[in-house]
Amino acid sequence: MNFSDLQVFHCVAQVGGITRAAERLHRVPSSVTTRVQQLEEDLGVELFLRDGRRIAITPAGQVLLGYAERILALAEEAREALQDAAPRGRLRLGTMESTAATRLPRPLAEYHLRYPQVMLELSTGPTRQLLAQVLGGDLDAALVADPTQDKRLESASAFTEELVLVAEAGHRRIRSAKDLSRPTALAFGSGCTYRHRLEEWFAAGGVDPDRIVELTSYHAILSCAVAGMGIALLPRVLLEIFPERDRLSVHAMPASLRKTKTLLVWRKGTRSAKVVALADLLVAGK
Repeated sequence: MNFSDLQVFHCVAQVGGITRAAERLHRVPSSVTTRVQQLEEDLGVELFLRDGRRIAITPAGQVLLGYAERILALAEEAREALQDAAPRGRLRLGTMESTAATRLPRPLAEYHLRYPQVMLELSTGPTRQLLAQVLGGDLDAALVADPTQDKRLESASAFTEELVLVAEAGHRRIRSAKDLSRPTALAFGSGCTYRHRLEEWFAAGGVDPDRIVELTSYHAILSCAVAGMGIALLPRVLLEIFPERDRLSVHAMPASLRKTKTLLVWRKGTRSAKVVALADLLVAGK
């Protein structure tokens, strides 16, 4: 099994096509096709199903993809270790939107100053999506909410957040979901840890939300709360950067649901100098 063939196979699987893989690898499509075919002949299995110009990865290809991601990650880690211990190269970091808006500006500015040879790529998403991207090799590390039990991951504690309920100004005190004037939830899509925590809170109060309005940003969520469209659960620190803070009422969560940890996670066995440097900086800044 040729290492270069694995790189080509991995790229084709990631981008979903020969032509796009050829563009990314700076090769001609025929060369990419030949390398994939050679790998299939070597292994004695079909890695892709072909229908004209369309291809789809086979079950055997999915198995190989997992191994390829681990092998390529280890090769990159070895390359960095042999060069020197200084962080360098591309760091693909995922984060929750709330963390990007409130917690990361200062530590990332410090990171850039300390490690100018690292090219940082930042993307946002809900916790479930970020974990899948780390495990799939699309991200080197991610900042997610709450500890994960997945043994394929390693982590370092980064921040502790206090979660609060917000509603329109003048809403009566909210102790449980039964106190709501309108049992409508404002939240991100499924996969968001804070949404899951809000659903737990509704269930504890014996109330089913009549509607969950899914939004794509905290500014949209907070604006809808100001308008009286429903309630939301979010880190208190977000209120510090919201200009319409005085048009909201803020309500405490029960102690069992109030605190949440934000963790920096990476796939086990892929820890690089870039990730270690970021983890150390986040821990030191707590």
